[in-house]
Amino acid sequence: MRERTNVSELPFEVWTSYIPSSRMVFPSYLHDRLKYFFWRLYTPLHPFIRDAALALGIVRHSGRQEFLLGYIAPGLDVRAFVAHCVERGYGNHFIAWREEGELVSLRRVRGFQYQYHLRIYEDGDVRGHYELTPECHPVRHIKGIGIEDRRHEFYEDIGDWLVGKRSSATSREPLMETRGAARAEQLSA
Repeated sequence: MRERTNVSELPFEVWTSYIPSSRMVFPSYLHDRLKYFFWRLYTPLHPFIRDAALALGIVRHSGRQEFLLGYIAPGLDVRAFVAHCVERGYGNHFIAWREEGELVSLRRVRGFQYQYHLRIYEDGDVRGHYELTPECHPVRHIKGIGIEDRRHEFYEDIGDWLVGKRSSATSREPLMETRGAARAEQLSA
């Protein structure tokens, strides 16, 4: 009989493959349905094509997105934070560009046209923005048209897991009053 693997003990790179994928919402308009079916067929190929286009210099992507939400609070685990995000409706957004130091990219779709996109980095940065989905508006998405800072909406979901400064483990300031520090204390107790 095969021994059951504890997913939480897997290396992080392997563990991320167990994060549920983000799901596209089935659109109501015919022209969007055509895009939907295209992406259903194309999605498994996208990481290879994306990486090849980057390697060949066909497209360029560097740096990090600009909307810093905060840092994972001291004493909190990245895996627990990701699990919390999944509970809040986020899923693995593996088709997104990979940014330097990025551990995982998550999104929560709002219909077929919009998404909340969240990135978590190895240094504890958490960045997020609201934007058009690549499935519905690929060219506008790539060009960054329509990206919005919706910090207040992200804070409603994950604000109590974040703090405002990345410094020593003992001197981080919470983003929303004392929610970040309170959550850290609660989980470390």
